[in-house]
Amino acid sequence: MAIFTFERYEKKYLISEEQAAELIDFFVNERGMKLDKYCVGGKVYGIYNIYFDDDENSVINNSLSKPKYKEKLRLRGYSFPETGEETVFLELKRKIRGIVTKRRAILPYNAAMAFVCEGVRPASDDYSLNRMLDEIEYFLNRKKVSPKVFISYERIAMTDRLDPSLRITFDNNILSRRYDVDLSKGGGGEPLLNPGERLMEIKFIHAPPKWLCDLLTQKKIFMTHFSKYGNEYSRLRGREFLHLDDRGRIERKLLK
Repeated sequence: MAIFTFERYEKKYLISEEQAAELIDFFVNERGMKLDKYCVGGKVYGIYNIYFDDDENSVINNSLSKPKYKEKLRLRGYSFPETGEETVFLELKRKIRGIVTKRRAILPYNAAMAFVCEGVRPASDDYSLNRMLDEIEYFLNRKKVSPKVFISYERIAMTDRLDPSLRITFDNNILSRRYDVDLSKGGGGEPLLNPGERLMEIKFIHAPPKWLCDLLTQKKIFMTHFSKYGNEYSRLRGREFLHLDDRGRIERKLLK
C-alpha cells in the first residue's frame, strides 16, 4: 500500500483527430517529449474509473456550480481485475481556485471497494497511508456515496524532456455507463465524444511554457471546459454539452 500526492494546474482542449495526430508528432519527434511508460510501442493505454456520488448527486452538482473549492472521490485502474487483488488508485481529487490537488492511496481493488461501499477500512501500519485513509474516511462520513458512474478512455501521455512537470495527454474513445459500475464487469458504455474528437489536457505546476502557448495560438486551439463526469451527468439530465462542431459555429458567429 502506498500514497502519492499531486498538485498542479490542468487545462483542457477539445481538438480534432487530425490536430491530435499533428500535435503528437510535433511533441514527440520535434520537441523530443517522452511517452508515458504505459504507452508501450507508442500505443494508447486504457484507463478505467469509478466515480462515487450520493443519491442526490451532490458531488457532481456542486462541481458543476463552479465553486472555489470542490472535491470528488474516484477509483482508477489500468486493467480489469480478475482476482480482486489487482492494484488500483483510490483518489481524492480537489480543485481550489484553479489548482488541482490529487491525493491517492494504492490499494487492492476489493479492499478499495469494501472501504468505500461497506466502510471496511484497510489495515495498515504505514503512517502516511493512514493519513490518506483518514481523509477518505472523513469524506465518506460526510457523503454517503456509492459507485455511480463508470468512465473509461484510451490515452497517449507524454512529458517534456526539459521540464518533466509538464505533462500532456490525449484521450480518445471516452465511454460511460451507469449500469455494471464495477471494474470487474469489463469495458463498454456510451461515447462522450463525437466521432473525430479528441480531448487534450495540459498539466503543469506554475505556468505553461511560452513555446507551447505560441504553438496553440498559431494553430487556433483554445481552452475549453470539459469534465468527463460533468458532461456525463449533463447528458443524463437531457442537456447537451459543447462539441468541436459547436465551437466552430460559435467562433464563426462571433466573427460576424
